[in-house]
Amino acid sequence: MDVLEKLTILTDAAKYDAACTSSGGNRAARAGMIGNTSTAAAGCCHTFSADGRCVTLLKVLLTNRCVYDCKYCVNRRSNDTPRTAFTPQELADLTINFYRRNYIEGLFLSSGVFRSPDYTMELMIQTLRLLREGWRFNGYIHAKAIPGASPELVEQLGFLADRLSVNIELPSEAGLNSLAPDKTKRAILNPMRQIQSRNQQSREELVKYRHAPRFAPAGQSTQLIVGATPDSDFHIMRLTQGLYDRYQLKRVFYSAYVPVVEHALLPPKDAKPPLLREHRLYQADWLLRFYHFRAEELLDEQHRDFDTRVDPKCSWALAHPEFYPVEVNTADYETLLRIPGVGPVSAKRILSARRVGGLRVEHLRKLGVVMKRAQFFLTASGRMADGLRFSQDSLLRSLIAAEQPLLPQQESVQLSLFD
Repeated sequence: MDVLEKLTILTDAAKYDAACTSSGGNRAARAGMIGNTSTAAAGCCHTFSADGRCVTLLKVLLTNRCVYDCKYCVNRRSNDTPRTAFTPQELADLTINFYRRNYIEGLFLSSGVFRSPDYTMELMIQTLRLLREGWRFNGYIHAKAIPGASPELVEQLGFLADRLSVNIELPSEAGLNSLAPDKTKRAILNPMRQIQSRNQQSREELVKYRHAPRFAPAGQSTQLIVGATPDSDFHIMRLTQGLYDRYQLKRVFYSAYVPVVEHALLPPKDAKPPLLREHRLYQADWLLRFYHFRAEELLDEQHRDFDTRVDPKCSWALAHPEFYPVEVNTADYETLLRIPGVGPVSAKRILSARRVGGLRVEHLRKLGVVMKRAQFFLTASGRMADGLRFSQDSLLRSLIAAEQPLLPQQESVQLSLFD
């Protein structure tokens, strides 16, 4: 099998891994080296650099051979699918050739578990060493650490990659036991804990020693599959909050389960991926990371799933009418962030603009406030928008109507990353 045939198989096998945005890296070009991290062929996907620029990555598996038999995975050992693998030299050369043709600016490398986690990690490390030390490649690399690999190998990988990730995949231990019996919660969480600890140690070393090697400078992330198991949004958000608190993850990614196999424990193959649910989880995740919400504020034991009709922030606002309306001329930053239609940027603009003079409703749209949602929850100089009349029932209908153009189409088919 030639390299292009391998590329076709292994990029297609990588398409269900969604953890591929926001690189977080910011490393300038260096003399004698190729590429930088402040910066369409098969297998290309996109991420965003620290300065907001869109970066194209080669997204590929080292191999789709796997000793595990995870019921939900297209690459499981019992699935009848073409199998192949790159050698470290082939993948390193391919990455550099793609870079030189201006197809890509970095690499997103994952793999099936070939022979054992340690053997697979050794091959990944060889690949990255060839890139970093052989080709002097200075571009962005995101590598997937294999659960169950030895700590020494995880550490070596972290000094070669900009970001590491260990996929949890299934939100509960019960789900792992039933659908991925070869994996354990401990095997997944141990490398996450090691990455967090070693990353913190690396930052402390850089304070003392300017040229100390950097361990995974863009941090770590993980991915959860949504819809393969009966776990509620409440369970998923509590898990997400715990991951951010304990392991300081940069991102948790949510992937709507696409039925690719028939199994009694999984949704039928003709079931549609829960794209709208995935969308709501991403919105809630944004609230945790940038709006200072906590998971327990958004859902509880009595309300275990998000209302798919409106976004989670509007749901919270509807459930807490006593909090509103908020007077934008006196509210602090934290309170402004609780207003639907007001984000971190517009909240900071409000704080800055009101130092000059009192704000009126007509000023807010120019400051970036989304008034079709915000108008129901704020006052400016003691007044709401002119002519605004609503009840609790009509408010819900207005918010649903305001959101319809933004919702993902539930009837659409999930697109390949390479279409």
